[in-house]
Amino acid sequence: MTYKSLNDIISIAKSKETRRLAVAAAADKPVLKAVKNAYLEGIIIPVLVGNKTEIERICKEINFDLSGIEIYEENIPAISSVKAVALIKEGKADILMKGLVSTAPLLKAVLDKENGLTKGSTLSHFALIESPYYHKLIGITDAGMNILPSLNEKVDIINNSVEVFHRLGIKIPKVAVVGPLEVVNPKIESTTHAAMLAVMNRRGQIQGCIVDGPFAIDNAVSKEAAEHKGVISDVAGDADILVAPDLNSGNMLYKTLMFMGGCTSAAVIMGAKVPIVLTSRADTNKSKMMSIALAAAM
Repeated sequence: MTYKSLNDIISIAKSKETRRLAVAAAADKPVLKAVKNAYLEGIIIPVLVGNKTEIERICKEINFDLSGIEIYEENIPAISSVKAVALIKEGKADILMKGLVSTAPLLKAVLDKENGLTKGSTLSHFALIESPYYHKLIGITDAGMNILPSLNEKVDIINNSVEVFHRLGIKIPKVAVVGPLEVVNPKIESTTHAAMLAVMNRRGQIQGCIVDGPFAIDNAVSKEAAEHKGVISDVAGDADILVAPDLNSGNMLYKTLMFMGGCTSAAVIMGAKVPIVLTSRADTNKSKMMSIALAAAM
């Protein structure tokens, strides 16, 4: 099974039980526009936490009818994050979304050992990309969370991204661990990590996927490039997931695809008990709505 368009993700989300989306510090116009679009598509039911007066003012401005939608009053953004997390723990919401609050206090609420949503693994950013130049949707990780992940953290990052594909019905996603070249160079840690991750996968330490690497980006996504370089792999030219060596490369890859490659994305934070929609201010309205759809589809 493969998906070629992010619209396929909307179809999956619509086919499942409608999820309740808790938005922390919801008085944010771009976020509320995305929430409105997802709500009108029948993907989610919003549960809004924040400054009620501001939320109602913005919703009036964007013609978002709040009839029947719960709003929890909380004017301090950090506390609204705690409240949104609590609503999920109480079973009153299923997905968490970042509104007009900094990432740090939101994640602090998520990571709280007693009252948060941790499940023991590394949190990581996952983006599902629709590209006009690739034959299917492709995942990129980690473009937003882990600065210089260790080998063990990369195992968690792979497991988090594989979980996304499993939840979307793709049983054995192909994972390409990418870097500057497709051979192991002991002086370049990303290549040795890639080789170790591939061996760990073959020996059953990473399951539910095919992991291979190191790959340069060209032979991960182009069969022609892989054949030209003599790279023989089931993953080469047909990767479902690209695992970047570090935050620098992952973030630049992601944003280059968005701003220069004509791509659209849906992005979530994985590794907590529920998916977290944590969009950038620079993300388009479509990407924000697609991110909500991806979380709901899972």
